[in-house]
Amino acid sequence: MSSSDFPVSLPPSSRLLSSADFHLLADVPLVIEWFANIDNPQTQRAYRNALEDFMKFTGIERPDEFREISRAHIIAWRDDLKYRELNGTTIRHRLAALSSLFEYLCDKNAVTHNPVKGIKRPSVEGYLGKTPAISDYQARGLLDAPKDVSLKDKRDRAILATLLYHALRREELCKLLVKDFKHERRGVTHLKVSGKGGKTRYIPLHPAAGGLVLDYLEASGHGLDLAGALFRPIRNNRMGTLHTAITADMIYKLVRKYSAALGFKIGAHALRATAATNALDHQADIAKVQEWLGHANIATTRIYDHRKTRPEDSPTFKVSY
Repeated sequence: MSSSDFPVSLPPSSRLLSSADFHLLADVPLVIEWFANIDNPQTQRAYRNALEDFMKFTGIERPDEFREISRAHIIAWRDDLKYRELNGTTIRHRLAALSSLFEYLCDKNAVTHNPVKGIKRPSVEGYLGKTPAISDYQARGLLDAPKDVSLKDKRDRAILATLLYHALRREELCKLLVKDFKHERRGVTHLKVSGKGGKTRYIPLHPAAGGLVLDYLEASGHGLDLAGALFRPIRNNRMGTLHTAITADMIYKLVRKYSAALGFKIGAHALRATAATNALDHQADIAKVQEWLGHANIATTRIYDHRKTRPEDSPTFKVSY
């Protein structure tokens, strides 16, 4: 299920609907309409997986069958997720996806109530993030991992530095344009970052990362293409045939490859966790870190604050007899 499930796909320049197209759009099921309103690709994928799992479990084949769902169906599905040994966070996310759909259906008067409301969900397993932050030594090793002077190595070093020094999400890095790397505010170069929910934030560019990005742009030759993607695939790039941005999956594989070669295998989100943890460990204000990360809630930022759990800060070492 995706926005491509819409029965009519019109180019942005189209101004008029034919009578047939009008009636097709009028008949779009609300379930498809709800899904098409989800902008974030990661949220789309997670919600699609949750919905497909629920439909498979209940045997739903048509959108109108959601009207027949009761609390008993939801509870049975939740218990089945537990039986399949999915972790508590995953179960909570899947129930949240289904609840979002039913809230939309309620708003449209397609159902009378949200059957997910009141269903007991697995408890939060704690406020410490599960994504591991790597050590300073490992971070330095990762930055030095691309050894050659090829265009690919210059690009990869620039990507790793941008992630480690600015705590970007993969999707945010993919959206960066060349001009987003050249914003100046109060005499300081900033990155213009398009975050979740269409929110834009400006992050001061770290000099170490800035130098590596400039090296990459000089080698790639697309530094003057201000409206073009900043980080691009390498093959045939010098010939100007590739203008699309690198994908989130490519970034994940890139981080995975270099970290595995160094003896620790991590995903790209670990670099975001590392940057956040490092900033907090060096006494960055947590409210500033929240803004830096683009978090809507400061409780999410606290996941990366490990200062209270450091053994050296324990009252144990304050005891003196």
